[in-house]
Amino acid sequence: MGPTLNGLIKLQSVENRLRAAKAKLTRSRRSVIVQENQVRSLQSALEAKKEELQLTKVQSNRLELELKSRDEEVNKLRAALNTSKSNKEYAAVLTQLNTTRADNTKIENQILDLMKAVETDEAECENIRRQIDEQKQQLEQTRKTAEAAAVEQEAEIRKIQAEWNEAAKAIPGEPLKIFKRVAETYDGEAVAQVEEQEGRHGAYSCGGCFMGITAESVNLLMTRDELIRCPNCTRILVLSNAQMQV
Repeated sequence: MGPTLNGLIKLQSVENRLRAAKAKLTRSRRSVIVQENQVRSLQSALEAKKEELQLTKVQSNRLELELKSRDEEVNKLRAALNTSKSNKEYAAVLTQLNTTRADNTKIENQILDLMKAVETDEAECENIRRQIDEQKQQLEQTRKTAEAAAVEQEAEIRKIQAEWNEAAKAIPGEPLKIFKRVAETYDGEAVAQVEEQEGRHGAYSCGGCFMGITAESVNLLMTRDELIRCPNCTRILVLSNAQMQV
């Protein structure tokens, strides 16, 4: 291997560091986004619970109005009971009175259940509000931490990018284009080291996809400074120091 392939090995090393630094910055920023999403999720849950609470209150108020109207009906039936002129009329009014009372008891129980639901929903709303306050505090702390880390990480990225640019100057135009294209395909891993298959002398494979590489390709890498690419994954093949010394 000559200066081009050795230059690509160096560039690959810098590429790995650059991508790792960028990934670290992305994780820092993502932590803020995760916290923001949690706050928004809690706020949506609070709004949904408040709507549910309002509907329960409306239903309770409607039943209370109905019960008030039915209580007035009970009072009228009582009065009618006292002024009944016959046993038949008395029995009919009494039956209607008992039925109305039974219905009123059911409504009263429904109102009690709704009042309990209101208390539960109000407690849940308060609990969600507390969670929102806690999450907002965590979000603020996370944002401050992420912003401070981002300053350092961006400086590190600029430093490594300068190294990358310097290393790239040693690579001819076409090989550099191929490196960039393959790097985008394999998340930065454009260069793969040839590996000798265990227990099989003279049998080689690509260190990227582990598919077989011909001995002829390995010989070319030993004697020439040109790009040999894996026929399977298209990564740029290089030799290890030990293989070059053979």
